[in-house]
Amino acid sequence: MMNAFWNRENIPDSFVADDGLLHCSLCGGPLEVRLPEYNEFFKSDKRPSTCKCREEKIIREREEHARREHIELVERNKGICFTDRRMWDWTFENDDGTVPQMAMAKRYVENWDKVRQEHIGLLLWGNLGSGKTYMAAAIANALLEQEKKVLMTDFARISNISKFDAEEYVKSLDSYALLIIDDLGAEQDSEFALQNIGNVINRRWTSGKPLIVTTNLDLASIKNVNEQELMFARISDRILDMCRPIHMETSESKRVASGRHKNDILKEIFREER
Repeated sequence: MMNAFWNRENIPDSFVADDGLLHCSLCGGPLEVRLPEYNEFFKSDKRPSTCKCREEKIIREREEHARREHIELVERNKGICFTDRRMWDWTFENDDGTVPQMAMAKRYVENWDKVRQEHIGLLLWGNLGSGKTYMAAAIANALLEQEKKVLMTDFARISNISKFDAEEYVKSLDSYALLIIDDLGAEQDSEFALQNIGNVINRRWTSGKPLIVTTNLDLASIKNVNEQELMFARISDRILDMCRPIHMETSESKRVASGRHKNDILKEIFREER
């Protein structure tokens, strides 16, 4: 026995070779190294070593442990980011290719360090079903896979925050590398609701962290508001200052395309039952 950590009699898959050292029965590599003199710590003139196959096993186990930790972290952050479990699968890989602007979203993620440093966000605007929310979720999922913290919420939810929770909620948003707010224009048309939204947008603006906003409103409506909509005008000014507008133009609504695809599947199923 060398010490409490090493007992050559109990090492599996090993044998003592002609050199007097313990070797691995699997790869033949040495499991001991001879020392120039007797060592008090090891109580021997040998010390333990690791053969090639054992080193490879250790590396594989570490990689598997890191992989499991990564999956657990990403899934935990996805649970925080999305309110709808389906959005976990709204990724670039699962995109059906009907939204040409998706290439811009991919480049946004590829250049994340730069857009983050320059505080560049996106304003995704277009008609209902043009893929805005999917594109925003795909960006979120890609960054979540990089272990970035992202939160995706909507203006209606923000507008309903109680006055008792509003301050803490706004502060909590600073912890997210990217904030995505869906559906500008769907919020409650009240002074309190707009105040909540204004506080969130202002906080994001002062923090210098990126923001992505989606809306069914056209860009002209966002830019040109009348004097009676002064509070919304302040919000839209901040958004346009932080976010680069991208017009989501598609030849067909994703909802229409999805509905047609489901109808085709049903037709095939019913045809098979005849």
